[in-house]
Amino acid sequence: MSTKKTKLELTWIGKEHRPKLEPRILLEEADKSYHALHRVTDRDLFDNRLIHGDNLLALKALEQDFAGKVKCIFIDPPYNTGSAFEHYDDGVEHSLWLSLIRERLVLLWRLLKNDGSLWITIDDNECHYLKVLCDELFGRASFVTSIAWEKDKGRRSDTDISSAHDHILLYAKNRAIWKNIRNPLPRTAGQEERYKNPDHDPRGPWLQGDNATARSGGKESSYPITTPSGRVVTPSAGRYWAFSKDTFTKALADNRVYFGKKGDGMPILKRYLSEVQGGIVPRSWWPADEAGHNQEAKRDHLNKLLTEVDTFETPKPERLLQTILHIATNSGDLVLDSFLGSGTTAAVAHKMGRQWIGIELGGHCHTHCLPRLKKVVDGTDPGGITEAVGWKGGGGFRYYKLAPSLLLRDKWDQLVINPEFNAPMLAEAVCKLEGFTYAPSDTLYWQQGHSTEQDFIYTTTANLSHDQLQQLSDEVGLDRSLLVVCSAFRGRKEGYSNLTVKKIPKAVLTRCEWGKDDYSLKVENLPKAPAKPGQLDLFGDRNES
Repeated sequence: MSTKKTKLELTWIGKEHRPKLEPRILLEEADKSYHALHRVTDRDLFDNRLIHGDNLLALKALEQDFAGKVKCIFIDPPYNTGSAFEHYDDGVEHSLWLSLIRERLVLLWRLLKNDGSLWITIDDNECHYLKVLCDELFGRASFVTSIAWEKDKGRRSDTDISSAHDHILLYAKNRAIWKNIRNPLPRTAGQEERYKNPDHDPRGPWLQGDNATARSGGKESSYPITTPSGRVVTPSAGRYWAFSKDTFTKALADNRVYFGKKGDGMPILKRYLSEVQGGIVPRSWWPADEAGHNQEAKRDHLNKLLTEVDTFETPKPERLLQTILHIATNSGDLVLDSFLGSGTTAAVAHKMGRQWIGIELGGHCHTHCLPRLKKVVDGTDPGGITEAVGWKGGGGFRYYKLAPSLLLRDKWDQLVINPEFNAPMLAEAVCKLEGFTYAPSDTLYWQQGHSTEQDFIYTTTANLSHDQLQQLSDEVGLDRSLLVVCSAFRGRKEGYSNLTVKKIPKAVLTRCEWGKDDYSLKVENLPKAPAKPGQLDLFGDRNES
């Protein structure tokens, strides 16, 4: 009988097809980048990134520089609900949706720090498939919990059961590390009011620790206790003290036992407010009153913030992201959202003093994200968590777009270098393809990037001769090495001990899928049916038309 354990895997049509992504470079558009006119505080962050482009290609573009550097990733991917949304092609066929999300998850996991965490909002349509897929990709040991977030406080009458919550799947890169560095949630005023000081203990307010008695125990847990009044108390029949005799003796000696106002009550072990951890352990149930809800985000914030454009149907509230970032990050940590939507993650991260990267493909990168984030920088963003965190503006962000594909097909259907690439763009693109860090030297033209302190790369569209290669070899010297990537060369490429010569585009022809700019799924959906008379709309208001 075989005892070999098999790995649980999710299968679907097309799972074996994996894209060969081209690692694009990112081009800043300075006219869309935005910064405050002056520093507001010493903690202002300016090197945030708003990236417009296909998020799969954008994640691949970030991989080389940001692998292992992101502290918290939050994504709110299309839910595959079968209903058409204005801003997303939601409702894709199940197997295609799994392929779409799988490739992004692989790259996102590579970007996470060892103490980082990944948070994914999803509904019932794909949640359980997504959980199995994530277990397969990340390992079940990385799963922390599934949080139920109350997204809607209303009740819909046009469905069999009114959906009130979404799931938030939480995975940690290293759960043992993350457990020790995650932050507790702050106590509410009501929670702190539970701590009292009826005996005027100089150590301050306290809360009853262990219950006086419990249903389980043994003879060693049913010993008699003499109260200050002289009364002897024991647990009632079938119950036992909830603390050991040794624990009680130490607590009594340290004045940590309370016997009631008259000194003759059942003993209570004190737990002081000043000694408990600086907050409360997060739970897996996040009610709307604590973490916000969709209607709050749309009606009370985005409608005020973006008055000239249509808002999202189900935007995430800033309080939800504030809760996540409070638990998972600290000031200055890097946060990433590759489905930025209306810009909520970036806005909240900015106000909380976290560095951020946001990726968005749709036109609402310009109609929603840009104007919203500019208002955040200016300190004119009303609502959300602005007042709660005392946000006054400051910092800034850089706007990037994906560069076009490095290679294109000419009229003879041959792959050639894209004419849109100038020399610096070409050098940076080839550096990324070859695994070099792009860092052009101010003094040596052939030092355009490096892989080690002594290994460099030089890219040129020139046709190099033997004399030119020999001159390069002489300048590089015997203690260094140089990868030369050129359009063509004459003579033999061997014979230079410190040079490696490659020809473009031949050297990279089979590396990637060239010329493909869109890895999103374009699926035509039927328009959403108009509400019937008497049917409740998004806010729970009745449609009387």
